[in-house]
Amino acid sequence: MKSMKKTFNYSFAITVGLVFTMFSCDDPNSPGVEYMPDMYRSPAIEVYVDYEFPDSSTARLTPEHAIPRGYKPYPYPNSTEGFELAGENLSNPLHLTEKTIKEGKALYNSFCAHCHGKKGKGKGSIQNAIYGAVPSYSDTLPNRRGNRSMKELKEGHIYQAIMYGLNAMGPHSSLIRERDRWKIVAYVQTLQGKDPLDMQQDKMQETKEENEDSNEEVAKLN
Repeated sequence: MKSMKKTFNYSFAITVGLVFTMFSCDDPNSPGVEYMPDMYRSPAIEVYVDYEFPDSSTARLTPEHAIPRGYKPYPYPNSTEGFELAGENLSNPLHLTEKTIKEGKALYNSFCAHCHGKKGKGKGSIQNAIYGAVPSYSDTLPNRRGNRSMKELKEGHIYQAIMYGLNAMGPHSSLIRERDRWKIVAYVQTLQGKDPLDMQQDKMQETKEENEDSNEEVAKLN
């Protein structure tokens, strides 16, 4: 019995010593022994190193239909059909206030006024034949896409034009953030002679009434 106890004590002491030796190090900054480091520190892929991919390329393409973090896909194509669909379906998602309109004006003056003019009359500071026929936002002549006037353009039409450009106007989607595009849209509506604040309130009221009617229909079915 004493022999077994003595053997156990020796084994225990040796085990403790081995553990202490394994986890101790002369370097005070050493993290010690790491358990499966590849689980939390993956090996880096170096540029221009052949990792025996089928095409020998280190810079790998993203999977098909992958969406970058923070990017919001825009569903309407740059076409006449896309223009019409945007006008029909898009509406300003911002809660509009006087402050929003004021910010939209500042953005308009930075990105749009040099062609469209500060009052939206089409008389900007750029003197070039290409930009000499910029129409006024209050124009009532039906000479725009869809045989409508500039004054009749809906918020979705204006947003689509900012996204892709139109005629001599270039695309601005890479220059202006989504939220700021909608601020510009709201200000442009004031140049059309509209009141976007009242329009949004009317739209909210219509939506509320539609929801109430829908709830009444559901209640009748139940």
